[in-house]
Amino acid sequence: MMILQSIVGVFVVTFLGMFFLIGEMFVKLKGLGLILGIGFITLYFMSHVSSFNLIMMGIAFLIGIGLIIVDGKFIGDGTIGIVGFVLILLSVAFAASNWTLAMYSVAGVILGSLSSLLLIKMLPRRDMWSKIALMDQLTSEKGYNSLNHSYKDLLNKEGITQTVLRPSGNIKVNGEEYSAVSKGNWIEKNHAIRIVNIDGTKIEVEEVNKE
Repeated sequence: MMILQSIVGVFVVTFLGMFFLIGEMFVKLKGLGLILGIGFITLYFMSHVSSFNLIMMGIAFLIGIGLIIVDGKFIGDGTIGIVGFVLILLSVAFAASNWTLAMYSVAGVILGSLSSLLLIKMLPRRDMWSKIALMDQLTSEKGYNSLNHSYKDLLNKEGITQTVLRPSGNIKVNGEEYSAVSKGNWIEKNHAIRIVNIDGTKIEVEEVNKE
């Protein structure tokens, strides 16, 4: 058990413990991650604290894990999860017998948790923090649709070329500059144009012959 009290042992045990525990939250490890994670973390606590402190630190650690699960499954905004993760860091840090081991244990927890995110690329993902993912998706779609709608409002509007369109360049419509492409021939600078087509954010124009 002496190796578990060395800086290498502390780092490896906390790294693997959090890698499997957090990994179990993100992907479907069929309980294997939970078993291995609890096993490694239990080894860490049993190697560094007395029976009474083991109970106290263990409770603090489990509360931290519980807060992360509640956040990911039911709340989904990350706030409670951060509190839980801080509680985990404090529990492993105070369990260490000196500051050096405390720093390595905290580093193991942080790096193990971050490394577990790699499992998302390889295994089926659980329904955790889905609200954040959905919100990001809706925000992106809303932003794209708003931009697309504002561009479509320019259809059939007239403006003037700011640069030569050969066939792409810049135009000014209603005091605002846009990137555009000419429909057909090149259009010289300072020539009047009309917007004839909008495709997403692509603006197509043609020259207006004003006599």
